[in-house]
Amino acid sequence: MTALYDVAGIGNAIVDVIAQCDDAFLAQEGLTKGSMALIDPARAASLYDAMASGIEASGGSAANTLAGVASFGGKAAFIGKVADDQLGRVFRHDMQAIGCAFTTSPLAEGPATAQSLINVTPDAQRTMSTYLGACVELTPADVDPAIIEAAQISYLEGYLFDPPEARRAFAKAAALAHGAGRKISMTLSDSFMVDRHRGALMGFIETQCEIVFANESEVCSLFETTDFDAAVKALAERCEIAAVTRSEKGSVIASGGSLHEISAYPVEKVVDTTGAGDQYAAGFLYGLSQGRPLPVCGQLGSLAAAEVIDHYGPRPQVSLRELARKNGL
Repeated sequence: MTALYDVAGIGNAIVDVIAQCDDAFLAQEGLTKGSMALIDPARAASLYDAMASGIEASGGSAANTLAGVASFGGKAAFIGKVADDQLGRVFRHDMQAIGCAFTTSPLAEGPATAQSLINVTPDAQRTMSTYLGACVELTPADVDPAIIEAAQISYLEGYLFDPPEARRAFAKAAALAHGAGRKISMTLSDSFMVDRHRGALMGFIETQCEIVFANESEVCSLFETTDFDAAVKALAERCEIAAVTRSEKGSVIASGGSLHEISAYPVEKVVDTTGAGDQYAAGFLYGLSQGRPLPVCGQLGSLAAAEVIDHYGPRPQVSLRELARKNGL
């Protein structure tokens, strides 16, 4: 069956609020620099009031990746849960406006649409405080077989490995994808998530995932080692393709006994690292869906990551398709 989508993603549907701050503000608010902490509605309201003015935009890790795929000219679809509220309608409009299919029914009753309050310090580190709200209400019923079976690659956001219902949704998606001869990819998302679910996560990777994305701390956490090379090798032994990012050191792609080291694209000034990993995955998955060699997939990922870190916000501000063309990709 011919694929209708290059990449379909399942993830948290979140509206991002991004503002500049200094280290003193983080200390004042009791925030750990560079971390992602979950907060309740009351804390979300108080922190929002304390933050400097900034930008508000639809986000969420997998959703950001699909925005990148669409910017490359790929066909993308998203599955995620929003509430039937103003932020939920904003999120849906934003996804559809970039050409990404989003047909998941909204949550009629219950918590509000999720929001992530992101404070960015002058060194470009982002500190995230996230109210998950409606996005963790995703269930297997929300996984549309028509989307998963029609996508070359389905991309699963590791953050959703926490809620039991969402984990069952992942299992359903994997069964549908493999039944249709498609591939499953996953991002590890966060080293603390890896710590919480190491055993179950390892089992899911070994039995359900062809492609796994991680950063240096996540892959080392997964195998409980400080030996980066050993961790990458161990991950590659458990899936077809392991793509591991290392910030300014670029990335490493391991597959079938081959190892490809990909340089990071130079950036004049790093403004905000929010979304760098998401856009790396976008470039990589787009390239893979187009049959490009693995080193080129990594280069497309690095290019997309470089574009997103030189401005505020987790999504591309220029056409990644045109940027790739200009860079000979």
